[in-house]
Amino acid sequence: MDKFYYELIKQDSKTGARVGILHTPHGDVETPTYMPVGTQATVKGVMPRDLLEAQTQIILSNTYHLYMRPGDEIVKNAGGLHKFMNWNKPILTDSGGFQVFSLAKLNKITDEGVVFNSHIDGSAHMFTPEKAMSIENNLGADIIMAFDQCSPYGADYNESKRAMERTLKWLDRCYTYHKNDNQALFPIVQGNVFEDLRAESLKATLPYIKYGVGIGGLSVGEPKEVMYDVMDSLLPLYPTNVPRYLMGVGSPDCLVEGVFRGIDMFDCVLATRVGRNGTALTSNGKVVVRNGCYKEDFTTLDSECDCYACKNYTKAYLRHMINAGEMMGGMMISLHNITYLNKLMKDIREAIKGDYFSEFREEFYKKTGNTYKRY
Repeated sequence: MDKFYYELIKQDSKTGARVGILHTPHGDVETPTYMPVGTQATVKGVMPRDLLEAQTQIILSNTYHLYMRPGDEIVKNAGGLHKFMNWNKPILTDSGGFQVFSLAKLNKITDEGVVFNSHIDGSAHMFTPEKAMSIENNLGADIIMAFDQCSPYGADYNESKRAMERTLKWLDRCYTYHKNDNQALFPIVQGNVFEDLRAESLKATLPYIKYGVGIGGLSVGEPKEVMYDVMDSLLPLYPTNVPRYLMGVGSPDCLVEGVFRGIDMFDCVLATRVGRNGTALTSNGKVVVRNGCYKEDFTTLDSECDCYACKNYTKAYLRHMINAGEMMGGMMISLHNITYLNKLMKDIREAIKGDYFSEFREEFYKKTGNTYKRY
């Protein structure tokens, strides 16, 4: 049997939501799942043992950043990412394609590839599809992403079409170069917010979809209702025998809505980024603990959470840590946020198995009140 394969367990009778298992050499991943982001081979402020306690199944690391520092050859010589960072569960690496978008001021794009000027020292580096594959091979993640071009929100139709077509050409080069059977290569669907371009991209990508497919270029500034419209248009077109991965999306409402629209995998830096700034994601919505109203609030962050922070500390204490600039405040809230999102995904899986996901979705919005808007 293949080292990588997806097993569909249950599909909700009323929605696109589904439960499955992605089998990998480093363990099984129950889907739908959220992946914490460990950009530089570490999830910021959260130790691997705590990620395990939070029931994290799989994490993501960043190809561009690890190439720049410490260097993919160093990671390879260390035995690959799993040994380098002491994480024995599955790892996914992106390709550097998102940095084509996020570091647009530091790069120049051609059909051959992208010349990056390092954000560290300004030195020039040429990324091609072949180079991205070589770096990802050295990093040794279980799942690797094809090199793509993400057009920005607001790009016109022609610009979006050019980026989508270039992504397809780069995809073919990625697959021609990639020969490592220990890594599953996912292609990426692009097309900006244009539904016909998305459909064209997915159709052209189908021959390359063996283990899974990424949906890129969303949550890059467009309104959420626009993102959901694009996802609605793609739902009938996906293959059913592989996981669908919505890249860079991870707020609680987007997880619920993504699953509603047939998505199986998500990643986002939001959990740790807002955690470091004092915002907790809870079963009753967002809690901004740095606010003055929590100065003498000696209740837990989330009564439904059993993470270390919720079992041991109050909002008042965490507020003090954040406002005093102490690392522990951000660490505790980041740990809580990851625990909460993992539990949310587990609860979603149970709801789908029990065929009550629609009711679960309704209850989610009732409990979180006005914190999240439903579409």
